[in-house]
This record gives sequence, structure tokens and C-alpha cells, in this order.
Amino acid sequence: MKKWYGGVLFASLCMLFMLVILRYGYMKNPIVESYQTTVPVNGTNPLEWINSAFSPVTQNPEPATQVISADIVVSSLFSNSNLTNEELRALQTWNQLNHLLDHTRGLPNAAEAIKEAVSVWNSLVSSIKEERKHEANDSLNERRKGKQCPHFLNNMNSSELNDTSYKLRVPCGLTQGSSITVIGIPNGLLGNFRIDLTGEPLPGEPDPPVILHYNVRLHGDKITEDPVIVQNTWTVAHDWGEEERCPSPTPEKIAKVDELEQCNRIVGKNINQFSIPKTSRRFSATDEQSKNRTYFPFKQGYPFVATLRVGSEGIQMTVDGKHITSFAFRETLEPWLVSEMRISGDLKLVSVLASGLPTSEDSEHIIDLESLKSRPLSVQSPLDLLIGVFSTANNFKRRMAVRRTWMQYDAVRSAKTAVRFFVGLHKNQIVNEELWKEAETYRDIQLMPFVDYYGLITWKTLAICIYGTEVVSAKFVMKTDDDAFVRVDEVLASLNRISVTTGLLYGLINSDSHPHRHTDSKWYISSEEWPEESYPPWAHGPGYVVSHDIARTVYRKYRESHLKMFKLEDVAMGIWISEMKKEGAEIRYENEDRVNNVGCKDGYVVAHYQGPREMLCLWQKLQQGKGAQCCGDNRR
Repeated sequence: MKKWYGGVLFASLCMLFMLVILRYGYMKNPIVESYQTTVPVNGTNPLEWINSAFSPVTQNPEPATQVISADIVVSSLFSNSNLTNEELRALQTWNQLNHLLDHTRGLPNAAEAIKEAVSVWNSLVSSIKEERKHEANDSLNERRKGKQCPHFLNNMNSSELNDTSYKLRVPCGLTQGSSITVIGIPNGLLGNFRIDLTGEPLPGEPDPPVILHYNVRLHGDKITEDPVIVQNTWTVAHDWGEEERCPSPTPEKIAKVDELEQCNRIVGKNINQFSIPKTSRRFSATDEQSKNRTYFPFKQGYPFVATLRVGSEGIQMTVDGKHITSFAFRETLEPWLVSEMRISGDLKLVSVLASGLPTSEDSEHIIDLESLKSRPLSVQSPLDLLIGVFSTANNFKRRMAVRRTWMQYDAVRSAKTAVRFFVGLHKNQIVNEELWKEAETYRDIQLMPFVDYYGLITWKTLAICIYGTEVVSAKFVMKTDDDAFVRVDEVLASLNRISVTTGLLYGLINSDSHPHRHTDSKWYISSEEWPEESYPPWAHGPGYVVSHDIARTVYRKYRESHLKMFKLEDVAMGIWISEMKKEGAEIRYENEDRVNNVGCKDGYVVAHYQGPREMLCLWQKLQQGKGAQCCGDNRR
């Protein structure tokens, strides 16, 4: 079970204390719809009159007045209008990625991600220029302080509430560990209600995408007369996805998300609907049997405490301290894109609390700020190792944890090893402004010219190869994630021990893996994308290293439009290396089983799924001379 589940249980049990009071009298004042949308949309979107998707530079060209070429569209991303040299430091791989539109095949929503990036980038540049003009303006500084992403949002005892709907604006999205707790009472005729986590509305579309649709039907629906919870997603492009029902009609096929069942097997018809005579001597035995019966976590007229929590693979729901459902993230519906929570139906709301929200550090109050900044590098500065870290825009806390821990290794501080975060743009203007401020402060962020979606991380792999060969010259290039702890000294020692400088893939090598063919899988691959039954050898994404020549060949094949794009970036690197091998390159696959793909094991070289607290704990153990020991229940 995930390490954070105990925290969820504790928080939920604390909230249950309120239920004791609520059962004897409802709180008089519900919640007001008070959180206003504060994100301004730049009205000068150059793509408003362009087709909904980029045409593949077209087989049937239309008149120039109707269709604009992809090159012209993308060029607006690379004008970098009047940015200073210091500001351009965050865009060192940006211009080399100006042909990404030629490499969208096999990557879902790739063209749309570039199209969306044009709009948000123009808005960000306008904001940068505006701030530059008014740096000494106190009112502007106050406005920026008001824009900072809040750590939590709390609405309790408010005096106004629409009885049929409620909206909570989530200004900077959600991240792993974020949670939203709802206290309410099903009421009305049926007691049915729904909770939706939605993204930013799309231009020209009346409804935003639904990242999670959580629908409670106390009296069943067309499929069942028993109470049921239905979970789903919705997008303009694909309409409703495949429903996930709890209780499940196929309990034998229940999958797990973050090691928790999609539907807890105890969920079913409410046990209170069964009549059990308490006068019988056999009651104790009957009562014991009833413990094995199912129950439904929501009941009309009874208050509940429900918590939605973001995990690494999906969103978990606990009710009154019990885990009830899990819902895996689906393609292009990532938690960092959540902008609003909507509640509607027959529900009397008592309170809503959102906590663990992504928030940036205030650099003005950081005592050791200089020690956290990265040294500038150039192509004339040879490196032993470049480490590229995948991160998303609102993962502020994770990046700070990396800076405070394994980026403090001597090899990194002496600039023999460089660490850079590769981050796509966000749809939210506030997040982009905070990200830009962070990039200026720490000088270790490389922005990508596309909006971040999980299916596009292969483009980040390409960017890391570009940075390690064209921006700087590194003997080796490593890829990792912002929730991975990397023992930099041990990686360098292992590379020195291997003593191979060309044709090397070092990491946890998987030589016998097969494509996921289930359409709802995060790693789903169709037979058209990969017709073979198995993949060539590849190294797991939390931490692998390639030699300089492999990284340079990846960039060369990209420039020549010979690079096959594949949405699973670690498998993609394995495919690219396999192609190089077919072309005559000598390849060495060096397996490192101390790279932990899931969790942590003592003696690790890389430990995955580490939150900021675990990062600090692991670093402290190393500094105290205790070696590579895992922390708490974090072991696997």
C-alpha cells in the first residue's frame, strides 16, 4: 500500500470528529461560491483563425488565406522577442526543437500541445515585458504576491451557496499528494450527487475536459437498482470514456492503482438495509457474519467525509476513513491540468478543503539561496555527466527537494556534473509566471515549446540529448524524474568502473517486455504503433545513462527526420538504440539492478517515487554516514 495512505486515514479520522456533532444538528451556513477565476486570458491569440489541428503540410493545399503553414505557426514560438541573454538561459534547447511538428506521428495530441503553447507563450512573454517595465511599482509587486499559488483552500461556514452546484477554483492545478476533502450530506429526492475535476476550458468550446467524473447514484441507474459509484472522463475529442463502476460488475477483473483496488470489494448494498433481530441468542454469530457483508459508503440524510487524493498513477477516494475507489489517469487528462472542482446534485455541503496544493518557494526568504543556484555552463565546458530531470510546471516542491539534496553532491557543485529540469508549459498563466520566476532564480530549468502532456515526454528525452551534446559537451547523458533520488557519486563510480565511453546504455535493463494492449492503460500501445509482440531491450525511466555518441545520433536522426517517435520515452530510447545497432553500431547494455523502478531498496543507486520529505531523509542519512538506507515504510 502506498506510503501516503496512512496519512489519508489519519486526516479522514480527524475529520470524522466533526461528524459526531453533525449528526445532532446541521451547520446553518453552507459554502459560498467565493473563489473567483483570476486567470486573465490574453486576447491576442494568433491561432484563433487556424484550423483546429495542424494539417500535415497538406496533400490538398487550400488557399493561403484559409490555411496557414505549420512553419509560420511554430515560428511565433521562437521569436523570443527582446528577451535578455539571462532570460534566454531557460531556452537553450528551445530553438533546436523548432521542427517538432515533423515528429508528431505516434504521439497523442502532439500538434495540439504545440498549438496551445503558442497562446500561453505569448501571454507569458507579455507578462515578462510588463513586469520588466514596472519592477519598482509597488502595486504590481502586490499583484504578483496575490498571484502566488496557495498551499491550501478552505471554505467552511460560508453564508451563501447554490443548493444545486458549487465550484472551487484550483488556481495552480494538483500534484502528487494533493487532496480535496468534502464534508456533506446527501439530501433531496434521490440523494444523487457528482464531483467533477475539470481542466481549463478550450477556446470555442462551452465545456472543459473532465479529468475525473465521480458520480454517486444512491438508487442505482439503468444498469442496476442498487447504489453505485460511477467514475469516468470526458473530452470534446473522445466524449465519455469507459465507465468504471463500484461495485464492479466484474469483481474478478478489478485492477489496482497505486497498489489500491479500483473498487474496494466491501462496497455493495448497504448493510443497514438488512434486518437482524437482536433478541435472538444467535445474534452474535449473525452479527459476526454481517461483518463480511458489503456496505455502501454514502446514505441519504447521513453526513460523510470524502477525500480525493492524487497518487502517482491515479486518484484515490476514501470515505469516512476507508479506501473506496481508485481511478487511473487517462491520456491527456493529467492532475496538473485540473483547474476547478465542481459539485452538483442532491447534496448539502458543509465544507470543502483542498490541501497539499503545488506552491512555489519565496526565494526572498531562502537563507541558502546562493548554494541552490546552478552554475552557468557552455559548450566549451566539458562535463562528465549531464542529468536531465523530467518535471511538470507546478511541481515546485519536488524541484526544491532535488536542489536541496542530491544536487548538493560535490560533482554537481563543482560543475563536473550538471543537472537541468526539462519542463513543458502549463495552460495556466499563473503557473507559467511562477515557473519563469523560478527559472530566473535558480538557472537550472529548460522550458519546452509545448504544453506538458504525459504522452509527449519523449520530446523531453530528445531535448536532454540536445542539451548534452549541443549546449554542453557531456561524456554521458542521464535521464531521471523529479521524484527520483539519484546517488550521483555512485553513478559516476559505476560509469568509471564500466570504462566504456561509446555505445553504452546503463540502467535497469528490461530485455523481455511486451506492449500493453488494453486501451485504458497509461502505457497502451496499439498494434499500429508497435506491431511486434515484444520490445527491444530498454532501460527503465527513473534512471538510465547513454554515452555521448548515442545522444548525438539521436539529435542527428531528429534533424534528418529519421527518428521514430514513441510515447513511452524509455522504450523509445531502446528502440532508437536498437536501430543504431542494426546500422552497425556496437552497443553495450549494462544492467544496474540498484536502480529501483518502484520505491526504494537499501543500497540503491536510484530510488523512485520519493516525495520531498523522503528526499530530505535519504540525503540526511547519507550525510550522517549511514549509507544508502531507505526511510520509514518507503522500502520495497
